[in-house]
Amino acid sequence: MHLDIWLLLGATLVLCAIVAVRLSHKAGLPTLLAYMGLGLLIGESGPTHIQFDDVELAETLGLAALVLILAEGGVTTSWRHVRPSVPVALVVSTIGTLISIIVVGLAAMWLVGLDWRPAFLLAAVLAPTDAAAVFSVLRRLPLPSRLSGLLEAESGFNDAPVVIIVVTLSAHSGMPNLTELLGVMLYELIAGGIIGFAIGWLGAQGLRRIALPASGLYPIAVLSLSIGSYGAASLLHSSGFLAVYVSALVLGNARLPHRPATRGFAEGVGWLAQIGLFVMLGLLASPSELPAQIVPALVVGFVLLLVARPVSIVLSTIGFKLSWGEKMFASWAGLRGAVPIVLATIPMVEHVESADRLFAIVFNIVVVFTLLQGPTLPLAARLCRLKSDEQTRELDVEAAPLEELHADLLEVRIPLDSMLNGVEIFELRLPHGASVTLIVRNGSSFVPEPTTPLQAGDTLLVVTTDSVRDTAERRLRAVSRKGRLAGWFGETGS
Repeated sequence: MHLDIWLLLGATLVLCAIVAVRLSHKAGLPTLLAYMGLGLLIGESGPTHIQFDDVELAETLGLAALVLILAEGGVTTSWRHVRPSVPVALVVSTIGTLISIIVVGLAAMWLVGLDWRPAFLLAAVLAPTDAAAVFSVLRRLPLPSRLSGLLEAESGFNDAPVVIIVVTLSAHSGMPNLTELLGVMLYELIAGGIIGFAIGWLGAQGLRRIALPASGLYPIAVLSLSIGSYGAASLLHSSGFLAVYVSALVLGNARLPHRPATRGFAEGVGWLAQIGLFVMLGLLASPSELPAQIVPALVVGFVLLLVARPVSIVLSTIGFKLSWGEKMFASWAGLRGAVPIVLATIPMVEHVESADRLFAIVFNIVVVFTLLQGPTLPLAARLCRLKSDEQTRELDVEAAPLEELHADLLEVRIPLDSMLNGVEIFELRLPHGASVTLIVRNGSSFVPEPTTPLQAGDTLLVVTTDSVRDTAERRLRAVSRKGRLAGWFGETGS
């Protein structure tokens, strides 16, 4: 096929996928179903009859796409939002994941008749929640911040331990040494987290001190650092998935120049990675082999949804202040997506017994239970009596460095529900060295007076020296959340 035809086909697929985003968004479904449907449509059973059965290439491309999706998830995740939930998310991602694997593995042996190795491989492959599915669905629901933070952080953290287990079970035919496996997991997770944090922190310090010649270079630099952390961690035999998520989380929450543009670029790359990944997985699947595994998939899927996930959530959250409603919703919201299907290619590459059957079971589970869980999440939130505790949207602050002046230019957009509405300039009490120099309102710009009141929808240009930039941003965020008396309410803007 000529290059021009491939380019036309690729562009058409991307445009169709973008339209599918809109349709799936209205239906409350993760977009992965539409993308995989496109892959099945153009695959071996579709009108184009495209043959794709290179499992090794699919594994490589799938893992690369997951790296990009995790990087996007880290960059776009608010640390302030997930920070209170990180301890419980770490426990759920490790202890909870192990509990889920044990329950599903035993069920697969007893109810489906699998040998112990494929049974526990299936359980491990299905253990992680999917970052792309979680971000695309849960970020639209009005949930308590600690619950949504738990689910987001869990989806970013739980890939790392599962990959270690899947690779170990795929590479060794005998029973692995559990003590050795736990030791390897502990090392890889700790080392991966440290490497990711170190690269993210050092990268943020460098980008804050170096004024790049074009604003478009900052997003590229941020993603390059995140992806580089995966490579560095892998070279040191530690968890690359945890490293890329942690480094992206650090970079995405650092006070970097052009941060909103960086997040927008990361989202675009993440969408493109999702489209390519899910379409490829749809191409890899053989529709003729899927119906035979529907019954085993339903059995394992319902065990996972109704037994393993609730038990793992309840046991791993003991000691944490989560209500029963939050625990039940977290049990129902354990969405599976691309991650289990990609991980299912690892046993296929290693020629594990029953690997093709495992892939078909996993594919069926992802499709069926995404259709079951995705649209019902708003109803589940209402039944569990969950409401959002977020009162004010976060300020959107765009920063551009003025290197020769040792200063920064901040572009601050005031949300419609911000408490900055009605506050006069002098009441902001910005630190010495920071000043509101221009206001853009309804398409017109003017230089404000100290008594000029701000309005929702205004865009402010704030010039600040390097030394007080963080203080100025914190003050603006504090007033946006609590108003001119933010300090009296203990709001610091952190």
